[in-house]
Amino acid sequence: MGNFKLEICAASVASCIAAEEGGADRIELCDNLLEGGTTPSYATIAVAREKVKIELYPIIRPRGGDFLYSDLEFEVMKKDIELCKQLGCNGVVIGILTADGRVDKQRCKELVDLAWPMGVTFHRAFDMTDNPFEALEDIIAIGCERILTSGARNTAVEGASLLKDLVIRADNRIILMAGSGVRASNIAALIKDTGVTEFHTSAKAYEDSHMVYRNPNVSMGGIPGVPEYGISQTQKSEVLRIRELAAQALEENGQ
Repeated sequence: MGNFKLEICAASVASCIAAEEGGADRIELCDNLLEGGTTPSYATIAVAREKVKIELYPIIRPRGGDFLYSDLEFEVMKKDIELCKQLGCNGVVIGILTADGRVDKQRCKELVDLAWPMGVTFHRAFDMTDNPFEALEDIIAIGCERILTSGARNTAVEGASLLKDLVIRADNRIILMAGSGVRASNIAALIKDTGVTEFHTSAKAYEDSHMVYRNPNVSMGGIPGVPEYGISQTQKSEVLRIRELAAQALEENGQ
């Protein structure tokens, strides 16, 4: 499949295993996907590294919300990168912005240098910058190997036009990876319309809890659309399906 790569955003060790069994090339390991992903626990990273052989990239994000971090939060990020290196991770996923919506080149470069020889992906903080083409050049300059982006829209399908422009502007100097809303139903169109060769998806579904007793008077989450007794997990079958459809699309496009 040439340069095609499929990265799975996994929020548990079980999801990591399902991703590998389904044929994923890389895992972005996260916690709290409902907040856009935060740094998983040390134990989660350690056990995931023991259980899977494919590339493992934990996200380095100390909290949900914006990407403007305090000195204390930056200190936590640096320590997490050191721990990922000690645990044998292949890379990390970062993103820090300035208050005016630009890439914080100084801090990001410090994290990239600290992570070496691990690889570094710049996450969808990119989509929150005020000028994506300027941000592209800044991220190339600081030494990241790829950018995860939805084309500055809520989903990669909506941002397909900008994704195509970014691929052209990047001119093979950095990898553009499309994420957010990537599904088996749209992977072929995204390949055709954007020129992107790396894709990011959770391929997840909610599996019903095995709890028999369920207290109807208490909600531990209370998030609309999220089942109280449901466990979100990457589905091996969905990973396989996305890869199969991607292969067909690439063959049809002569890639």
